[in-house]
Amino acid sequence: MKEKLTALLVILALCAFTVFLYIRNNSSKVLVVKSPVQITVDLNSNGVADEDENICIPNITSYTANLELYADEIKELKFAQGIAMGYLADDFAKKELLGKNVKVKFTGEKTPQCRFAEIYTDKGCYSKLLKSSGFAIAKGKFVNLDNAFSILKNAEKLKLVIFNHKSEKFHKLDCKYGRIAHDAVIIEKKELPSSARACKFCHIKEKTKSNSKNPYRTAKVPNIISDGSVKLILTDYTEILKPDRECRHEVCRELVKNFNSVQKSADIALYGWADVPKLKIAIENAIKRGVKVRVIYDTQTSNNNYYPETENLLKIIIEKRSDHIEGNSKLTNHLMHNKFIVFDNKIVYTGSMNFSITGLSGFNQNAVIILNSADIAKLYTSEFEQMFNGKFHTLKTTTQKNSFRLSDGSRIEIYFSPQDKGLTRAVLPLVKNAKKYIYIPAFLITHKPLTNALIESHKKGVDVKIILDATSIGTRNSALSLLRQAGIPVKLENYAGKMHSKSMIIDDKYIITGSANFSNSGENKNDENQIIIENSKLAKFYREFFRYLWAKIPDKYLKYNPPAESKSSIGSCSDGLDNDYDGKIDTNDEGCR
Repeated sequence: MKEKLTALLVILALCAFTVFLYIRNNSSKVLVVKSPVQITVDLNSNGVADEDENICIPNITSYTANLELYADEIKELKFAQGIAMGYLADDFAKKELLGKNVKVKFTGEKTPQCRFAEIYTDKGCYSKLLKSSGFAIAKGKFVNLDNAFSILKNAEKLKLVIFNHKSEKFHKLDCKYGRIAHDAVIIEKKELPSSARACKFCHIKEKTKSNSKNPYRTAKVPNIISDGSVKLILTDYTEILKPDRECRHEVCRELVKNFNSVQKSADIALYGWADVPKLKIAIENAIKRGVKVRVIYDTQTSNNNYYPETENLLKIIIEKRSDHIEGNSKLTNHLMHNKFIVFDNKIVYTGSMNFSITGLSGFNQNAVIILNSADIAKLYTSEFEQMFNGKFHTLKTTTQKNSFRLSDGSRIEIYFSPQDKGLTRAVLPLVKNAKKYIYIPAFLITHKPLTNALIESHKKGVDVKIILDATSIGTRNSALSLLRQAGIPVKLENYAGKMHSKSMIIDDKYIITGSANFSNSGENKNDENQIIIENSKLAKFYREFFRYLWAKIPDKYLKYNPPAESKSSIGSCSDGLDNDYDGKIDTNDEGCR
């Protein structure tokens, strides 16, 4: 009897596995959710939203906050109410569908805009989910009136505006100028950048209430602090929606100031470079003064046109070295990912920021550290010398003295990758021993031991919050799903620039930052530098900046993920950049149409 039961269980397991394989092999990924009833499904599995892949759900409609698809013929609600209802309906649809594998069953009906089909998720028929949710409308009436009424009450509490990405004007929902605005999106007031201007026709009364440029946005916090020998600059990418070469941001002006005052030497380790005239002139003038300027740089970014303007800098530098290792393509393919400069063997400028227009303009969110310490500068110079003499990646020797106490009381630890294993040796113990909170603004997290440590800390009651870049969803071995499944609040950011920091703030005591992503490559392959700062004043400062960013990113992005180049990602449709690396820019990208 026992053997028969075991055999039956094995057969059932095989059947279940067979069904799973069938569903997986006969499913397609949802690429775009235009509205709750208009979806783009990757039917040919090429990863591109093709015109013949637009699906419409049959026999029902719904409100949407997509102004291009808003149906005026739905008369149940006034326009402003309908948009607010549609805002929540869009959120529901994206949570249920976006990025998910679904099965599609066509009805045979089609229009020039789409083909009609039922969509099936792991929860069942999507149209049934939509009907039970309260968002669905059939024959001009809500299908589930009770749920719809409850949703409407929540919708009316939302503080929504129409924001025109191109003009940077924002309007009330019922503003006629807002409805005809080009490149417009519905967002919450707190998401507005400080550069946003109120429409003078619909916000005339509100303008008189405050002298501030934009009284609606989440209150800005300071982003620059200096405490003795340490200066911390945090770029606020929610305020800057287009990169430029003007060198107006403090991160660029600080570099120019140091190149203008350097007397003897400047050693530059860079992953990539873009021409910013004021900075380039400052470097040229330093060379003319007799300053010895040396550069080490990554071979791949120089050769693959990712940072093509790196060659322009190399033309004016005599002493330079790439991380190309003759006869060793494996090591050469690792990255020289550092971004640091040592001035006169006494000042170190480092952090997460590449010397690019997206970095130097403040368009990307970065953490920059300036350390005024001859001892720390000596350590960075030693690391630079190893690489300049051809010892890159695993060829480097381990750092001997990496802990420093500065005159202001700060304790600084420096770890270089891949030789020092700072993530394993130093960061993981801090995560495991955290008592109150761990806040992480980071480009990505793929490091498995770190992921496990964060989950364990969360289980012990530590307040763990994480902001990741929108592109990290497509990163191989991304920990996003594991972290969310464990109950850790993880937001994907929704701004044009990259969440490019590689930072942690722990217990009002520690800041961890630098060039290294929280990844296996950042720990074991690439040339990186990672800094641990023990300074309560600086940690509290960074904590408040993190909370500010957290508040500006809507809570809906705890559940689903905004495409990096779409109207959900503020500024991404008018910044002139390929934000999701698919070869399409702004309105050429499906997400921005």
